[in-house]
Amino acid sequence: MYLVIKTGCLTVLTTSWFNFSRQPEMRLQSVCRFFLQTANCKLPTNIYFCCMAEISISNKDWPRVKIKLQRKYNHLTDAQLQYTEGQEEALIGNLEALVNRNRDYVVFTLKKALVNIDNNRL
Repeated sequence: MYLVIKTGCLTVLTTSWFNFSRQPEMRLQSVCRFFLQTANCKLPTNIYFCCMAEISISNKDWPRVKIKLQRKYNHLTDAQLQYTEGQEEALIGNLEALVNRNRDYVVFTLKKALVNIDNNRL
């Protein structure tokens, strides 16, 4: 997961070493406090958070990934697997509910589908 923190005096892109799965609001506050102290910034009035998905699926690759998902989970329909490029977070959340698995497993499955896109295996 990536975290973008934008303030009046600081823009930071952190990497995945932060684990926000437990008490995310406390972790975000700690991360903000750390970066603001590091940059010697005053406490800003607005802090914007943007969490980005660990994967990126293009519109070109999505039909193949969708076929692989439907082969693995044969109850999934085309209507349930609607996807627009850039909406990876929504896709992951939707798949979590549809296949009754956690986020890590869904991301792992999608990454596995993308590794060799021309192969039919998932």
